[in-house]
Order: sequence, then structure tokens, then C-alpha cells
Amino acid sequence: MDTKTRTTDTSQLRVNGERLWQSLMELAEIGGTAKGGVCRLALTDLDKQGRDLVTRWAREAGMTVTVDKIGNAFMRRAGRNNSLPPIMTGSHIDTQPTGGKFDGNYGVLAGIEVVRTLNDHGIETEAPIEVAFWTNEEGSRFVPVMMGSGVFAKAFSLEHAYAAKDSDGKSVKDELERIGYIGPEEPGDHPIGAYFETHIEQGPVLEDHHKTIGVVTGVLGIRWYDCTVTGMEAHAGPTPMALRKDALQVAARVMQEVVACAHRHPPHGRGTVGMVQIHPNSRNVIPGEVKFSIDLRNASDADCESMDKDIRAVAARISEETGLPIRIEMVSNYPAQPFNAGCIDAVRRGAETLGYSHMDVVSGAGHDAVYMAQLAPAGMIFIPCKDGISHNEIEDAQPDDVTAGCNVLLHAMLERAG
Repeated sequence: MDTKTRTTDTSQLRVNGERLWQSLMELAEIGGTAKGGVCRLALTDLDKQGRDLVTRWAREAGMTVTVDKIGNAFMRRAGRNNSLPPIMTGSHIDTQPTGGKFDGNYGVLAGIEVVRTLNDHGIETEAPIEVAFWTNEEGSRFVPVMMGSGVFAKAFSLEHAYAAKDSDGKSVKDELERIGYIGPEEPGDHPIGAYFETHIEQGPVLEDHHKTIGVVTGVLGIRWYDCTVTGMEAHAGPTPMALRKDALQVAARVMQEVVACAHRHPPHGRGTVGMVQIHPNSRNVIPGEVKFSIDLRNASDADCESMDKDIRAVAARISEETGLPIRIEMVSNYPAQPFNAGCIDAVRRGAETLGYSHMDVVSGAGHDAVYMAQLAPAGMIFIPCKDGISHNEIEDAQPDDVTAGCNVLLHAMLERAG
């Protein structure tokens, strides 16, 4: 451990933002794209290169590395009392096919920078500190998403994850073996004292409010539905308007109500129609059937349930008015996940101590922290990303914001680790 600059007043402690940025840019070279993004899909050769680089940096920082059977990696810095559960941070290093430099990667490398900073200043924590990266968070090559953390939290079995295959028929287990990242540790047999995850917001709220730090209070619950409106196909010319059973016109009313439903459940209501199938999808035929997706989200399960009742009641009314059957079937339900009050407060205190502008936010996207929050006290730190754009090669963040989020992470983890 480098103790050349011993610091006793941790309130003055700051990370090396330039070093963190350089690490992000170096990792981004693995799978770098012509448009400035990153394509580093889970369990590919490029993912192996990324994993090897990050674990090498961890070992160079004096950390020990363990890997579990789903390929999750845990990089540990010892504490004074190693019998205590570690204070953990992390995220993922796999990307979307047209991903950016920061999504996931920032959370992992911010953790590495926290350890490097503690080393620089000769600071020993009471509890160990760990940095994790989780396997296949994105779900862009293998389903389900958040696979590694989900197996760790027993949301689904290791065997279920192992059996998942990509579009070429290659399985998770075979690809983990091929790249050498099936470890001996049973997923979940790994204590956690508290978990923090630092991430770009992936949305426009912080930028719109001119805030540097998002204190994340929880993750929105998500309910996905398939909606089917059944009418009758008929010729577009001979059929008078009053005698039509036009499934598309009725479906359009329901679609508008999905958005209206979100507005009726502020401030965190979300309503989206993203997929539409029209039958027979012919230029001169009145549509006889329309199937479309409904995505409803809100900050609590009670709010999600209210939105569910709202949209079903509206659909029933429209069906009665038009005489066309409307069927709404729930296909997925992801409960809302509030974060731990103590961890939320630690993030807020860190931002205040450091003098960063901040606001409470909720996450509209899922993160590995969702599963960790089911096992231990957890919280998240958001920083702005340019124009709220993510899952895109032009995803971008400002170096000062990247540094700020890591500084808040440092102080929140120190508060917990002692």
C-alpha cells in the first residue's frame, strides 16, 4: 500500500479525477467503435479483455480477486477487521451493441478509484471494501438482464442462467468456461455490509435541473402488458364509417390513455406504448386486430397497482362505448425497489459535505443495485449525462461530474466502512 501522503482528516479527501477519467478511456478502447462508443458484449473475447484489465488494476492496487460460478468478480481491499462484511460498490462492464463509455463501466472504475485514493493517503478502514462487477447486466446477448446479480440474489437459479443461449446458440455456461471466468464460489455465499452503485443517470432530469448529484431514493416498479383490440377486417372503400369495427382506431384511444394514465399518477408515473402489430396490415383493409405493448412504471407498488386499475377501467369503458373487445394481459411485473434510508442519507451528506448541488431522484431503469437492495442496505449515486442519452455510442459525461460522483461515493463508503 502506498502511504506516501497520509491523511487523517478524511473530510478533505478527494479522488484523483484525472486518473479515473484515464481509466475510463483506456477501458473504452476495448471494443471501441468508430462513432466513439463501445461494443463489448457479455462473455465475448472483448469482455474477457475488459475483465482481465479491471482485475489487473485491482491487483495492482493491492486487492484480492475472487470470482463466483456465474462470473461475478469481487475485488477486496482488506480492513482492520476482516470478519466484518465488506462495504461494496460496483456495476458492470458489459455493454449494449451500440453502447457508450460510461454505462456500468463508471460504477466499477469509480470503485477502483476509491481504493486507489485510500491507498494514496494511507487510510485503513475498519470494514473491508469491495468492488464488484456483475455478469451480463445489459442482457443484450443473453436473457435475463441483470443476470449475475440476479443469480447472486437467488432471483433465479444458476442452472437457468447457464442454459441461456445467444442468437448463435452459445450458452452462458460454455462461454464462461471459454473465457475462463467460472469461479469456485457459490453465488450469494458472499456477505455484504452495504452496497453503493455510482452511475450516469441515463435520463435528462439532472441536466434539466442543473444538478451535479442525483441522490437516488429507489427504482421504479415496472409492469408490462400485452393489449389486444379485436375488430373486423373490411374493405376500406365500400364500408361506411359508421358501420366499421376498426380495431386500430379503438387501439389508438387506449394508447393515448396509457400516456394520460401516467399523467394522472405524478410525479413518477410513466406510460409507454413501444410495440404495435396490426392485422392484416394492408393499405386498403380496415384493421381487424391490433396488439400492442403497455409499459407502466411508478415509484411504489401501490402506485403501480393504481395505474393498473386505472388503465383497465379506461379500457373497459372504451370497449363498452365501441363494442370492440379489449384484452389486457400482464406479462411481467418488477416490484418497485426503495433504497435504504441510511444509505440515501450517506449519499446526501456526501454531496452536502463536498458542496455539490444535488436533488433526490428515482431511477427509471433497472440496475444491479436493485438485487443488492434485497440483500443489504443499498443506495445509488447518479451524475448527469449529456442530453440524457445512454445505450448509444454518443453517450457522454463531463469529467468534473464523473469526479464529483466518485467523491460522493468515496465519502459514503467511508461513512459506512469506518
